[in-house]
Amino acid sequence: MSSENPVAIVAMNASERRSVGIVALISMIRMFGLFALLPVLSLYAADLENTTPLLIGFAVGAYGLTQAGFQVPLGALSDRVGRIPVILAGLGIFAVGCVVAAMSDSIYGIIAGRLLQGAGAISATLTALISDATREEVRTRSMAIFGIGIGLSFMIAMVAGPLLAANFGVPALFWIAAALAMVAGLLLRLLPDIPLAQKSANWKLLPALRADLLRIDFYVFLLHTIMTATFVALPFLLIQDLEMPLTDHWTMYVGSLLVSLIITVPMIMRDHRRGQGQLIGIAVSLILTAQLALTFFGSSAVPVFVALILYFGGFNFLEASLPARLSVLAGADVRGASLGVFSSAQFLGAFVGGLIGGRFLGQSEPGDVFFVCALLAGIWLALQGFVPRRA
Repeated sequence: MSSENPVAIVAMNASERRSVGIVALISMIRMFGLFALLPVLSLYAADLENTTPLLIGFAVGAYGLTQAGFQVPLGALSDRVGRIPVILAGLGIFAVGCVVAAMSDSIYGIIAGRLLQGAGAISATLTALISDATREEVRTRSMAIFGIGIGLSFMIAMVAGPLLAANFGVPALFWIAAALAMVAGLLLRLLPDIPLAQKSANWKLLPALRADLLRIDFYVFLLHTIMTATFVALPFLLIQDLEMPLTDHWTMYVGSLLVSLIITVPMIMRDHRRGQGQLIGIAVSLILTAQLALTFFGSSAVPVFVALILYFGGFNFLEASLPARLSVLAGADVRGASLGVFSSAQFLGAFVGGLIGGRFLGQSEPGDVFFVCALLAGIWLALQGFVPRRA
């Protein structure tokens, strides 16, 4: 059953709008610190002493390993002690990791800082807080706003990351991320009173492992595996094959992101039922086509630009729709734990994607990475064909 009537759309009330807006803003400024590093960290790590392609990929994806490990216990903890204490603690740990990485001048120090960044694993708790603050009738819309906010953060970071790194160095991005984490903590004070969700008397994880939920978890794992691997290789493609200086990379990212909204927005507007499997299939097909284009036509700017439009169109739709599907399917008393498993899969994908990117980048051959990503998207599309249309 749909959480939003496709005929009579229920309006969000003032408290819901304020809660969703503040939580989305907190997530946006926190994720900015991670996103701004995506287009520059692999290039920065390549110049550090004793680095290897595999260590470059590990540095890019390291935060995903600890994120994956801590999402479930922190999500379950938030079911018991409340969302706000868990969010504050996670922001503090994230800030410490930023400082460690900013003060490091070795690949191993960067990896240590990235692992600490990931240990502040609050994505599941933020998503659960939105679920607590909204009625089921507006849940999909709320999650879409949350996802679009992260997309906007991504867009801003794609502009600011290369520019800030070129002018002040990559360590400055880590310091900025630490400061923004503190700002995010202060924003929690602006939240209206949110009714406490039903707290679990026990640590319930088994209900979060239902087949329908695990399928969505696997989808987000693949989505972020492909995303991280892509951004290990993409900066090298822009510099080596397109001979584009770092300070100009933002033009490619922002232009393609803006045009991709023509694809993303209509798909989100149609996704009322959270079960329209054909929309997931379309989004995965866009990602598959984009990866093939980057593999075989990556030496020319126009095909790369079109590929990124297709990629961002599919990625941003899935980033918004998958957590909305899961938040409604999961019961209220284990929503934090269910979203914890989801976020663990998401960030484990980021870690695996970093390793894949580093492993197949090899002798600076980004096309090999994109081809592996195309294979993963092809497997995903094939699996999608074996599940019900509403899955």
